[in-house]
Amino acid sequence: MNWYLKVLKQYADFKGRARRKEYWMFFLFNIIISYALLFLGILLESGLLSTLSTIYSLAVFLPGLAVGVRRVHDVGKSGWYLLIPFYNIYLVCSDSEPGTNNWGDNPKGIGNDSVIDAIGTE
Repeated sequence: MNWYLKVLKQYADFKGRARRKEYWMFFLFNIIISYALLFLGILLESGLLSTLSTIYSLAVFLPGLAVGVRRVHDVGKSGWYLLIPFYNIYLVCSDSEPGTNNWGDNPKGIGNDSVIDAIGTE
């Protein structure tokens, strides 16, 4: 749940990098919440809950897009690559680019200069 909240705190932050875990945990919680609202709306025959599901989906669209762009940045590509069908799935599943790239340090700390200096070896 912390990964989900982290993405919501960075609501429209398209700069930086996001780990795979951050992206996929946000994706998972979105699916669970959306389907729970939709299922409850159908079960209770309430148009209000179905409408809430739609409103929720619209509310998390921008943070979902932002975390997707940061995820693609983590692999070393521009956020515009999210527009390419199927290739974007490959990118969000790929491992991080080690070290620092155009969008910042590796969020895992792998290959960052600060980590190398702290250890004293390369």
